[in-house]
Amino acid sequence: MSWYRRTKLVFDSLRRNIDPKILPRSHVPSIINPNGSPNLSSKFSGFSSIASRRSWENRVAYNPFLSQAKRSYYVDRYQVRHFKPRGPRKWLQNPKAVWTVVLVGSGVLITLYFGNLETVPYTKRTHFILLSKAMEKRIGETQFEQIKKTYKGKVLPAIHPESIRVRLIAKDVIDALQRGLSHEHVWSDLGYGSMDSTTRGSDKGVKEVGMALSEDEETLSGMRWSKDDQILDDKWIQESRKKDSKGESAHLEGINWEVIVVNEPMVNAFCLPGGKIVVFTGLLDHFKSDAEVATVIGHEVGHAVARHIAEGITKNLWFAILQLVLYQFVMPDLVNTMSALFLRLPFSRKMEIEADYIGLLLLASAGYDPRIAPKVYEKLGKLGGNAALGEYLSTHPSGKKRSQLLSQANVMEEALMIYGEVQSGRGIEGFL
Repeated sequence: MSWYRRTKLVFDSLRRNIDPKILPRSHVPSIINPNGSPNLSSKFSGFSSIASRRSWENRVAYNPFLSQAKRSYYVDRYQVRHFKPRGPRKWLQNPKAVWTVVLVGSGVLITLYFGNLETVPYTKRTHFILLSKAMEKRIGETQFEQIKKTYKGKVLPAIHPESIRVRLIAKDVIDALQRGLSHEHVWSDLGYGSMDSTTRGSDKGVKEVGMALSEDEETLSGMRWSKDDQILDDKWIQESRKKDSKGESAHLEGINWEVIVVNEPMVNAFCLPGGKIVVFTGLLDHFKSDAEVATVIGHEVGHAVARHIAEGITKNLWFAILQLVLYQFVMPDLVNTMSALFLRLPFSRKMEIEADYIGLLLLASAGYDPRIAPKVYEKLGKLGGNAALGEYLSTHPSGKKRSQLLSQANVMEEALMIYGEVQSGRGIEGFL
């Protein structure tokens, strides 16, 4: 029996010397032949068969083409498995790496933020805009071409009386904007968007304003409202105007202003980035005087001056990121509703109030009596239908609220001062 014990001791010592890291069970070679019969020779192959098997296992363990995943632990001399950390935890445990990431990331964010801050002309409000001026202009031009295709056949020709009238009123407002900017720009002549030559006409706006004001001057001067109705106020405009900063107007340089009149009954008008003005005949049917039309056009141009569309795109980006975060904790429908009520709609109403202010000064600088503006917004509110809770659920403030804010003494006095200077022939330079 001594030979049996010696053989067993040899086998035990060889088994202990084999590294467990290179002996996965899935790769141990079978001693069964493919035909199902046991391989009897392997039982008595001695040391040579064991050595060959070990070398075969080594080749398997280091074969780079194996599909088996790499182990995430190592085995020490006491046969204890130590698991290695995975993912970002490795660098998070290094304070130096963490501080480097924090400092570099903060620097990038601060540079991005302050590098894209702009000051709105007139209101001196500072806003953050990611959209470049060239991209904003390209968006406006693309939308303008799409609108002309959509209303093909309904765009009034350039020689139509209403087209001539609207174009001349718009020219007054644009000229006022040019005078109001603190430095000279290269301006192209206001063109009509439907390609034909333009025809000049006369403007009777100032006389019409006088007639309109003589009828309702008492109503305008007697306007009062309670604090309970005041969903929006203009304190932010009054405070921002105290800043001694220069408004950003580079996006207005070399702009190609165009205007079209669309034969549609809707009471609407808008100004796209790049100076593309669209007026619908439904607006002209309800507002007969040139001063009233100039009030609406001045308001829409105010949106372009303040870059409200570009600001809206930037704000919507942040709103979308915030919504994605909240989706992890709150129902999506609730998040969307709260986002609209407390973020998107209030922002839109705030931009409308700012455009009202800029448009009021443009109206006065263009030679139209600014006291007509509150009447226009009140009339617009009646046409749109003012509901009790409509202001909370609308993108625009109520017509009554807009009329009240513009009728305040500190607002109207400045516009009347500009209007008086224009009427006396001196004009106003740099009021924005």
